[in-house]
Amino acid sequence: MGPAHNGEHDDSGAAAGTRGDEARGSESMAKVLLIEDDKDTADEIRAELGDRGFEVDWAANGIEGLDKARSGGADAMIVDRMLPGMDGLTIIEAIRHDGLRTPVLVLSALGAVDDRVRGLRAGGDDYLTKPFAIVELIARLEALLRRPVESRDTVLRVGPLELDLIERTAKRGEREIELLPREFRLLEYMMRRKEQMLTRAMLLEEVWNYKFVPQTNLVDVHMGRLRRKVDEPDEPPMIHNVRGVGFILRAPA
Repeated sequence: MGPAHNGEHDDSGAAAGTRGDEARGSESMAKVLLIEDDKDTADEIRAELGDRGFEVDWAANGIEGLDKARSGGADAMIVDRMLPGMDGLTIIEAIRHDGLRTPVLVLSALGAVDDRVRGLRAGGDDYLTKPFAIVELIARLEALLRRPVESRDTVLRVGPLELDLIERTAKRGEREIELLPREFRLLEYMMRRKEQMLTRAMLLEEVWNYKFVPQTNLVDVHMGRLRRKVDEPDEPPMIHNVRGVGFILRAPA
């Protein structure tokens, strides 16, 4: 069982899926190693990534996947947990032992919290439970490729928006913005990942520290409050809602 079709794909294609090159911040195509034994799932992922400018190498079993991973060259890896020959976690542990730091997105039909934690402890960077929306996979892959180095800067800036991490203050231009602690954390996370699609599941995991993704409108409620504070009616919007997918923070044009 692989990607779930939920009607969100067409809404988000332009926003979430046309940035294969941008994901690396260079003109070269991002190279992705996909290790997935289910051919239908692999074919769909390869087609979607190819449409978005990624170069995809596919391995259909664990032993072949580990050989390709060790050969290097991939900018990111998508690894199914349950594989013939060698399971996905063993592959990840092996390449981490070899010193390879290639970011890895783990795919699994096992969605329990313990399984997710086990995948991350093995050296995975993110974990996506099957079935999944393809836009969720794309957003998470791009997030791994563009994962920011946690800088020591104490002031973050995106366009006219400024966040002081020491003073815990925010302002847009000369206008001060009063933020609650959760709003501050949410804005900090978004500013560190400007121009990047952030899905609701990613925000719940990273800002609220959920180990599973509940059915909740928590993100939308807090994002609505934050948008009203950051984007006043007479100002060009910076926080953009991509319907059915997530949110992007952009500096005004």
